[in-house]
Amino acid sequence: MAEIVGRTPAACRQLASSARRRVRAAQAPATPATRRADIVRDFKQAWEAKDINALVALLDPDATAIADGGGLVLAALHPIDGGERIARYLVDLASRAPDGPTIGVRTVNGEPGLVARQDGITVLVMAFNVADDRIRHIWAVRNPEKLRPWATD
Repeated sequence: MAEIVGRTPAACRQLASSARRRVRAAQAPATPATRRADIVRDFKQAWEAKDINALVALLDPDATAIADGGGLVLAALHPIDGGERIARYLVDLASRAPDGPTIGVRTVNGEPGLVARQDGITVLVMAFNVADDRIRHIWAVRNPEKLRPWATD
């Protein structure tokens, strides 16, 4: 490697070490499991209350939400970027469904998540990435074919 970049081996080791330190320093501190569960629970309550300000406070300003409808049900076709845009989108969804689903906090992929049921049928599963006490990513599955394992859960 040193020969390729025109540096000494010692200089290359130093550059690599420095780069690893910077990457570790840039990563957000892990949020404890109980705090992640509290954040997801607060998110659920804010969404049900259609409280945009509370949702924005829980979402990282650079958050991303991705939905999978599988072409079988309505879902956002493109990722939604930005905490405020996600909050407004979710409140708009909740406002369109006055008799909305029942939402419960459940374990999804080993982490706190949400499962929504309408008339006894699972219609949505949401997984979250929480870092630095804010939601950074939301993955929403609405594709009925992918929700089959949740039917009896």
